[in-house]
Amino acid sequence: MNNEPLGYTVGIVGASGYAGGELLRLLLAHPGVTITQITSERNVGKFAYYVHPHLRGRTSLRFISRDVLQPCDILFLALPHGEAQAHFDTYVSLAGRIIDLSADFRLRDAAHYAAVYGHDHAAPDWLGRFVYGLPELYRESLRGASYASGVGCNATAVTLALWAVVKGGLLRPDQSIFADIKVGSSEGGNSPTEASHHPARSGVVRPFALVGHRHEAEVRQNLAPCGSFDVRMAVTSVEMVRGIAAAVYATLPTGLTDRDLWSAYRAVWQNEPFVRVVHDKSGLHRHPEPRLLGGTNYADVGWEYDPATGRAALVCAIDNLGKGAAGSAVQCMNLMSGFEETTALDFGGIYP
Repeated sequence: MNNEPLGYTVGIVGASGYAGGELLRLLLAHPGVTITQITSERNVGKFAYYVHPHLRGRTSLRFISRDVLQPCDILFLALPHGEAQAHFDTYVSLAGRIIDLSADFRLRDAAHYAAVYGHDHAAPDWLGRFVYGLPELYRESLRGASYASGVGCNATAVTLALWAVVKGGLLRPDQSIFADIKVGSSEGGNSPTEASHHPARSGVVRPFALVGHRHEAEVRQNLAPCGSFDVRMAVTSVEMVRGIAAAVYATLPTGLTDRDLWSAYRAVWQNEPFVRVVHDKSGLHRHPEPRLLGGTNYADVGWEYDPATGRAALVCAIDNLGKGAAGSAVQCMNLMSGFEETTALDFGGIYP
C-alpha cells in the first residue's frame, strides 16, 4: 500500500479551535492536498475527533505540539491574535506557502496596525508581503502568492454588502456609513476564556462591541481605492451558533429603480462563484439569511431602498466560520496553488 502523501502536504497550526476544525473538515475533502500534521498545545496526543466529534471516522490524525512541526508545502495558521507574528520566523522556515487566519497580517502598514491594535507589530517587515485573503477583491494578487492573510468575518460581510454600490459609483465617500451586525456565538471561539466573554454564551442578547470595532480598519482598507469611506460597526451577539447578518445603512442617490440596483449588483457579482444576489419581492426568503449558509463558503447579498429619500439597507449574510474564515482560506489556497478556485467548497448548505 502506498502511504505517500497525495499532492501538496498541509499542516494546520491551531487545529483545535472552531476555525481550525472547519479547515480540517474542508481540507479532508480536498483531492489535491494531504493533511500531514495538526497542532494543539492543550490536546497533544489526542485524536482530532476528540475535539471535533463530527470528524469521527474521517481522519486518524492526532494533535501534536507546534514545537515538533515538520516542513510541509502549505501551512495554515489558525491561532489567537498575536501568536502568528510572534513566531513567524519559525513558521516561514517550514513552508513555502502560509495562510494566516488571524488578524496579524491583514493590515498593510505597521503604524496603522499599531493604531488599531494598540501595540507594535512583532514582524512588521512581513506586513506588505501578505495578500488580503478575500478573493472577490484580490483574486489576481492571490494567484501564485506565497502569503495570504485571513479575513475578518465581520469585515467580510460589510465589505461584500457595500461592494456593488461602491463599484457602481452610487455611494458618496463623504457620508457616514453604519453597519449593524448580528453574530452567532461561535464568533467568540471555543476556549473557556473566549467563551466566557462572549455574550451569546449566557443566553442573553446584548451588544458585543458598540464602537471602534477593529474590523472597521479592514473595511476601510478594502474600500480605499474607491474613496475614504467612514465605516462604523456595532456588533451584537444573538441566539444562533454560526452566522453573520450585516445590515449596512447608507444614503444612495434618490430616484433609483430596482432595475438600477440590479444592474449594479449584477455588474459586480454575476461571475463570482460564491456570491449570490438575494432580492425577491415575495416568498419566505426574500433577503439573505445566515441560517441557510451554515457550513458553506457562500455570501448572500441584497438590499432595501427608499427611492424618495435614498436611504438604503445593504445586506450580507455569511457563515462566520466559512466565508468569514476557513472557507475563504481554502479558496485562497486554491488560487495560490493552481487548483480550481471552488475545489472542496461546493457544499450548498442544508434546508430546512
